[in-house]
Amino acid sequence: MSHSLGIAIESLVAVLLLLTIGYCMLLNSRLKRLKADEHSLKATIAELITATEIAERAIGGLKHTVRDVNEHLGNQLTAAAQMSDQLKRQLAEGDNVFRRLSKIAVAARPTTGTEPAAPAAPAAPKISAAQAVAAAAQAFSDRRRTDGLAA
Repeated sequence: MSHSLGIAIESLVAVLLLLTIGYCMLLNSRLKRLKADEHSLKATIAELITATEIAERAIGGLKHTVRDVNEHLGNQLTAAAQMSDQLKRQLAEGDNVFRRLSKIAVAARPTTGTEPAAPAAPAAPKISAAQAVAAAAQAFSDRRRTDGLAA
């Protein structure tokens, strides 16, 4: 009996050793996959660090560009505002000159001593070329927009 008990114990130890060897092989394959994943993870982290550095440089360049554009745009807006004010003044002066010229044109028209009697049938009044131009200019001047430009 002692021999059979010894064989049973040694058989049990052999089975346990086989199970341990199998489990070690399984752990070894898992460790190999983990090492491979570690290498790919390190490569991914290195690429991410490189991309982050490139993005930081790009952001710095964009900030510099935005500062330059803001400064340039501010100068252009200031110049545009000055030009707008100058144009408004010139339009107002031009409008004054036009009104004076219209008054001069109206005053320079020859007047006849007799006013024509009202015709029996409505007929188109005869207007000289100068009167037509003056009337058109006056109508054009009267159609001014609120921002100072003629319509």
